[in-house]
This record gives sequence, structure tokens and C-alpha cells, in this order.
Amino acid sequence: MNAEIITIGTELLLGEIVDTNAVTIARRLRSIGLDLHYMTTVGDNLDRIAQAVAQAQERAAVIITTGGLGPTVDDVTREAIAQATGRRLVLHPELLAQIEAFFARLQRPMSPNNRRQAYIPEGALPIPNPVGTAPGFIVETTRGAIIALPGVPREMEYLMEHAVLPYLRERFHLHGIIKVRILRTVGIGESEIDARIADLMTSTNPTVGLAAHAGQTDVRITAKAATQEEADRLLATMVARVRQRLGDVIYGEGEETVEEVVHRLLTMRGWRVAYAGEEVDLVSRLTAVGTPLQVDIRPHTVTDKASAQAEAHRLREHTAADVVLVVSTTPDGHTYIVAVAPTGERVLHVPYTAAESAYRERWISNLALDALRRLALAP
Repeated sequence: MNAEIITIGTELLLGEIVDTNAVTIARRLRSIGLDLHYMTTVGDNLDRIAQAVAQAQERAAVIITTGGLGPTVDDVTREAIAQATGRRLVLHPELLAQIEAFFARLQRPMSPNNRRQAYIPEGALPIPNPVGTAPGFIVETTRGAIIALPGVPREMEYLMEHAVLPYLRERFHLHGIIKVRILRTVGIGESEIDARIADLMTSTNPTVGLAAHAGQTDVRITAKAATQEEADRLLATMVARVRQRLGDVIYGEGEETVEEVVHRLLTMRGWRVAYAGEEVDLVSRLTAVGTPLQVDIRPHTVTDKASAQAEAHRLREHTAADVVLVVSTTPDGHTYIVAVAPTGERVLHVPYTAAESAYRERWISNLALDALRRLALAP
């Protein structure tokens, strides 16, 4: 059994707001073991919404829409779902009473257009909304169910938790769980990780996937099981296999950032750090997590690896720092990263690239952070 989420709103397509509802719904579906195969976004257009719902019916047993249940003329999700399922809209007296009671509690008059929100497709199961004016509803079909939820995140989340998840568990006998663990790597490219764990990425349960960033790649491991304990066991086994293959390029797990790890290691060592070189985002990332730095942002002209190393050693001689880090770029565009600590020295070369500057800056700062991490981990 699988699901599809349809988020509705022209403001989403215009980039005016970020779609957080789909992420929330996806995570809640994961918690009950329901596989999500598709996410669709469509604007406030009756025919296009109806088409999206019709297409979803061909490929998903459970369809969850969010948005378009308000009182205004561009809120047409009710009409679109009715059209896609061949039903007419009917007034639901209990929902109307609930909406009227909501306005009464606020001591505000109810506008006539709010009455529209009490109309749902004929035969649909109503989902009363005690925290807003937009009730949801469920249309049961021969294949599964279409569930319409409001777009206001607070209202959507309440109905999802208190009505939709219990309904899905009971209606479709969902008693499983999908759990995810994320291993964070740094200083290694996606293609190299793929070469090391390609065979593990063919596993069907748990599944293993990659998400690449500048100078970092996340390894996502997802397990589906009947119980949390079984999911944890499956995850632990695969995590151990991935760690064995990748070794110390894995710097952490979950939401932990590389700068947080570096800060913790530097604090444990009691090392003071001095930085000199280009104004990359490394400085702001370290200071944001509380790492004290002696910073010298200025052009440090280097011509090759040897001159970059010499610059780092000069800095160490003229400061009280335990660790020095230098990032310098030669006139022809080659960048050298030199880190010197009581445990040793690391020198990295980043060749010239025409890559977009922000991407290159992030890549360089991640490599520099990794150099600090490895020196702090060294014996």
C-alpha cells in the first residue's frame, strides 16, 4: 500500500511560501509504516486539482490533500475532489454547526461565505475541526481513500494527529513503522561513497540512499518493520555495515553538523585556534557554535603548497594558538588548506574550478573543518 500527498495553493507555485505541510505529513505517514511514493503541488485551479486527484487515484491507495478548504472563491478543493470522484457537494449540518460554534466562541459574526466550508462530497466522512473553521473530509473509494485537510499548518497537524492517523491505522490495518537514520560524511564526494557501498544500496529493507551537498554527503538508511524494535535491529545491522565501509569519513549522525563536532573535539582538547586567509564561511560557522577564534582575514599570497605551509607555520610561531588554519588561493585559482596542530599537519589542495562561488566556498570550508576534525581525533 502506498500514498500520495497533494499540496494545493498557487502561493506555493509562486515561491511565496515554503511547503512545510508535505514534510510534516510525510513524517507522520512514516510513523505508521505507510509508504509515500509521490508528492504533487498544484495551484488553486479546479480542473487542475481534479486532474491531480484523478491521476493520484491511478497510482496510490491513500491520497492526502492539504489546502484549498477555506471560505473564499479560490478555495476549490472540495469541488475538485467531488469532480474527480463523480459526486456532488452536499451540506453537512453537523459541520455547519461546528463552524457556527467556532465563531460564537470568538464572539465574531460568521460571514455567509463560511457556509461553503460545510459542503463536502456526498457520502464523505466528515473530519470536524475544533481548532479552525475548515473541516476536512474523507472520501472512501474502491481503491482506498482521499483525505482532504486544511492548509493552515496548525489545523492540518491537529487533524492529522487526532483524526487521520487513527483512521488510517484502523481502516488499512497499519501497525508497522518506518524509521530512518542519517549518517553524515564530510570531505568525500557522492561518487566515491557510491563506489564503496553500491551493493548495499540495492538492499530493499533497509534501503540505503545518498543526498549530496558541497563537501558533504548524507547516507540515509530506512527500515520498515512491524515493530520499533525490529526496525531498530534492521537499522543497526545496516548502519554497522555502512560504517565499516566508510570509516572515519562519517563525522556524525542525525542533525549534528560538522562544525558542532569540531567544536566539541576542540573543547575536549582544550585547543585554541587561529585562522588566517580568505573570508570563507568557516569562521562564521565555528563562531556560531561557540568556538573562540583568533582571526586574521586578509589576502595571504601563496604560490604553491610549500608557501601555504610556510604561512601556516609562521602564524603558529607568532600566536599563542595550539592549532592554526590557513586557507589561501594562488593567483591561478588553486586553493590550499593547511592545518597544523600538536597531533600533526594536514594539507589539502583544491584545484581551480569554475564552480559557482558559494558552492566552492562551502566545499572549502567543509574540507577545512574536516582537517581540524581529523587532527583533533588523531592520537
